Amino acid sequence: MAQEKTGRIVRNLLDEPHIEGHRVSVRHVHEQVEGRDLAPRTVADRLGPDVADVYRALAYYHDHPEEMHEIEQRRERRIEGSRDRGAVTGPDDL
Repeated sequence: MAQEKTGRIVRNLLDEPHIEGHRVSVRHVHEQVEGRDLAPRTVADRLGPDVADVYRALAYYHDHPEEMHEIEQRRERRIEGSRDRGAVTGPDDL
């Protein structure tokens, strides 16, 4: 598979954009910084990429809103499908 690349954001793993050389998805970076209100430096320190790569991931997220929306919808469908098949997705399922 050819690697699609935008700066240090690539799509050759995880079936979604991620930071090159890391298994950290753009969606996860966005969730940590904008969803959990963590500082980009904190996210970089916890997950391993350079802080500049965290900012690149955030820029990618906002530069590609339709793609990111589709990724989030696909993830939700997979979670719902797992629940429908009786998969354990949290402590309430035990």
